[in-house]
Amino acid sequence: MLEGKAVVRESDMPMEMQSRVMELAYQALDLHEVSDCQSIARYIKQKFDEAYGTSWHCVVGKDFGCCISHLCGTFIFFHVEMMEFLIFKDGKDLNETKEEAIGVMHKNPEN
Repeated sequence: MLEGKAVVRESDMPMEMQSRVMELAYQALDLHEVSDCQSIARYIKQKFDEAYGTSWHCVVGKDFGCCISHLCGTFIFFHVEMMEFLIFKDGKDLNETKEEAIGVMHKNPEN
């Protein structure tokens, strides 16, 4: 497990979601060897898919480049010590609103 504090490099995610993904990163680091980046990424992706709907992507590693497209409000890039985390949701259904896409629609209490 890495003991360092998570440092956000860039994000457009709501703060609640940012906190959740960093919590999941620490859980994944507790459950898996630091060198097992694929299992760490799979754990975070599965938890986010369950909580916020499918089409989440997670990249974990010490040195990687990327060029991505993502839905507004679904991107975070942070690191814990030397381990970097990139999490985002792709825009497969462009007819969804941002709220529908990230799974934060609230039901009307009258229904």
